[in-house]
Amino acid sequence: MDKENFSVEIGILGGGIAGLSVALALRKQGYTPRVYERRAGPATMGAGVTLWPNASFVLKELGLQQDIEAIGGRPLTMRRQDAAGNALGGLDIGLLDRTMGYPTYTVLRRHLQEVLLGHAARAGIPVEFGRQAVAIELDAHGRAVAHFENGTSIRPDLLIGADGRMKSVARKFVAGDNTPIYQGFVNWIGVAQAPHALVEDMSIQDFWGAGERFGCVAIRPELVYWAAAQARPLHEAIPTADMHKEVENLFAAWPEPISSIIRATPENAIRLIAVHDLEPLHTWSRANVLLVGDAAHAPLPTSGQGACQALEDAWHLARCLDGASGGLEEVFQAFAEIRTSKTARLAEQGRAFARGLFAKDPETCRIRNERAKASDPVRDVQVLAAGWGQGLPMPGGADGTSVKGGGFDSLYRIE
Repeated sequence: MDKENFSVEIGILGGGIAGLSVALALRKQGYTPRVYERRAGPATMGAGVTLWPNASFVLKELGLQQDIEAIGGRPLTMRRQDAAGNALGGLDIGLLDRTMGYPTYTVLRRHLQEVLLGHAARAGIPVEFGRQAVAIELDAHGRAVAHFENGTSIRPDLLIGADGRMKSVARKFVAGDNTPIYQGFVNWIGVAQAPHALVEDMSIQDFWGAGERFGCVAIRPELVYWAAAQARPLHEAIPTADMHKEVENLFAAWPEPISSIIRATPENAIRLIAVHDLEPLHTWSRANVLLVGDAAHAPLPTSGQGACQALEDAWHLARCLDGASGGLEEVFQAFAEIRTSKTARLAEQGRAFARGLFAKDPETCRIRNERAKASDPVRDVQVLAAGWGQGLPMPGGADGTSVKGGGFDSLYRIE
């Protein structure tokens, strides 16, 4: 789109990973976005994220990779075990990185947020906190007007909804509904830190039980974020008075370093999340409003791709804006053609994997574990490289090939 002849005022609802990365990508292309975040300050929700090579490609494009390298870990392997400590195979992350041509990073979510906000400030991108959008409506000219809780409103040329999966005003405007779907399990999340090493090496460790799992991700040997999970009905998905003790008791008989990691987590720093996702949408836009990130496609943590796909949205949207010769309708159509099939596939794979991961039937769990042990580690890397690289100019994905099946369902990702 010709920025000299078409001045675009851009408003972004949401100052999380999706909103800030989109703002940075658009600013890099010469646009002047403004970000509106509902929270009173920077988001601190979540424990950590794994930024797989497809995300690292975007980080490099946005000029963020050096900062992420400074704060993040570089895992070399992912190891799977059952609840008794028996090996169930794993993933050679080093091989995946070499295959895709970019590194994998592990990072605390709050540190990633700090990097994004720092770059936004240096780029001159206004980020306004405490701006809770309550409704979007069309004015007499068919342009969307976003109304905020404090009585103010905005009427930009392009309104981007990056306001998350649970209470997205933008998704409700575009789709008519934004009801999240509970997927039958809860996550307890936390960050463990100690003056000594909590894990032996830089790895992602993943333990599978019957209806339960525990995953821990090293950023440094003495700094580890983790997620414990259990299948349970929604009416039981509520925090208890002592979640630290609850999680410690639940996984007391599981292999180390689980107990050590839980003990190294501050008692008041564990959060319980009833895990929801959203049904894929047929369209991500209405009028001059476009959805990105979790507002558009909210996969389960078992996809391992939530933050990665938010970053991909940013890169693709900037390219679509610059490549369009017409108006926003052309931009939205091009963006949807690139993004909908990949994100829908990843969301379904995350659901399929969760169904197997949280199975309670002993025979189902035994078959799942045997399949994991029998998976071909080289083939697993090839499948992930092709699937995650789809649509990006990087090894394994430049041709846009959609890879299904293969080793995906035998691999577990923790985000």
